[in-house]
Amino acid sequence: MNYTLLIADDNSSLANGLKDFFDRKGGFTVVGVAEDGVKALELLSLYKPDFLLLDIVMPKLDGFGVLSSLEGKKPTVIMMSQLASDGFVQKAMQYGASYFLAKPFDYDSVYRLLTELASPQPVSRPASTKRNKSLDERISNLFISVGIPAHIKGYQFLREAIKMTIETPDIINSITKRLYPAIAERYGTSASKVERAIRHAIEVAWNRGKIENINNIFGIKIYSPNEKPTNGEFIALIADKLLLESA
Repeated sequence: MNYTLLIADDNSSLANGLKDFFDRKGGFTVVGVAEDGVKALELLSLYKPDFLLLDIVMPKLDGFGVLSSLEGKKPTVIMMSQLASDGFVQKAMQYGASYFLAKPFDYDSVYRLLTELASPQPVSRPASTKRNKSLDERISNLFISVGIPAHIKGYQFLREAIKMTIETPDIINSITKRLYPAIAERYGTSASKVERAIRHAIEVAWNRGKIENINNIFGIKIYSPNEKPTNGEFIALIADKLLLESA
């Protein structure tokens, strides 16, 4: 199935580079490129695309203005920006974005993300459709609460690890033999780099002193500033919480 895509970014080099990439890759048809927010709204009204890659800082109308002006059937929005602080990520999610891509990024990672978001849920698991549809947003909100910023590599790896654990719970028991290698293959890196990046993401949360937020999420005091969880413990805790909320 072919999906339609609109790119809105005032960096013409990036926008046209993405267009050329998707034209070669296939699966997504870029129906337009907008270099300002007003033009983006015009093209959105004209083409009604399935997906919107949207920059935050643009002339005439910024990305948040575009999001707040959307009416009717809305596209799946992926926000793109170098402004990857917790506040901007949270605001993007509040305004309706499904995912936040921190610049710079490689084109292949954008393609993988769009392909993942476009993939229909298995017919044999209709009860999981609603959960999977909002899973990215729920994980992003949790990461914001615990202080894991979107611009670090471990953010993507940890997010992927949690999703895999939700879909295949027993994979957490083979974290080094199955989970890390599976993530590494998807992102074109090594299992050891995946492990280190996830460890760094967890350490960032602890160094930011948001342990209280972590304990509040689980409703009990699990951790103190001096006791960080292992990668596997942290992934399992988040996955279990999301599964319980969806039950």
